[in-house]
Amino acid sequence: MTGTWINAAAVLLGSLVGLALRRALPVRMAETVLQGVGLAVLLVGLQMSLETEKVLLPLFSLAVGAVIGEALGLEARLERAGRWLEARTAHLDPGRRVNEGFVTATLLFLVGPMAIVGAINDGLLGDPALLITKAVLDGVSAMALASTLGVGVPLSAGPLLLYQGSISLAAGAARSLFTEPVIQEMTATGGLLVLAIGLNLLGVAKLRVGNLVPALVVVVLLSRLFGGL
Repeated sequence: MTGTWINAAAVLLGSLVGLALRRALPVRMAETVLQGVGLAVLLVGLQMSLETEKVLLPLFSLAVGAVIGEALGLEARLERAGRWLEARTAHLDPGRRVNEGFVTATLLFLVGPMAIVGAINDGLLGDPALLITKAVLDGVSAMALASTLGVGVPLSAGPLLLYQGSISLAAGAARSLFTEPVIQEMTATGGLLVLAIGLNLLGVAKLRVGNLVPALVVVVLLSRLFGGL
């Protein structure tokens, strides 16, 4: 779990830097920085989504994942967790929407194959290189997000630690699932979710990305079943 610890630490450090800089940055400048992050997130998501060689797999995965996510109310659960944290931390950051920062950062840092594949490499091979790369990206993003969205951003380090750590610990049992074609389609599906996060950051749309997260599990199963088609 070395890479996961480094990743969580980078999110915390980047967030603290962002919170410190926020006091020196004009509001308009901080908002422009956030828009820049949103554009960069769109680019990353687009690059990832183009990895697919079987576009129907991400399509059906998102459709099935949406049904599962809506049935389980994942987005609502995540927002409730954010509101619970907000009620206990609002005094630390008056006037800021702690819930928005927590939900946005959590989805941004957890959605995507780098979190999954990196955690698997760390758990199976003891190779944290991919997660260290992700840590650098997440640290920069956390700095930009925290400068605008406040103390909800560093709180996302908790779910990140739990999520990636659990994958690393369970990686041995799941090793046979992650073939190269599976990772390829998972990358494309994760890219579409990252695109959705970028659109939310830019205020272009308000997509319930949390309810689409099950698509990352569905695409693994569909890729194993129909990857040869």
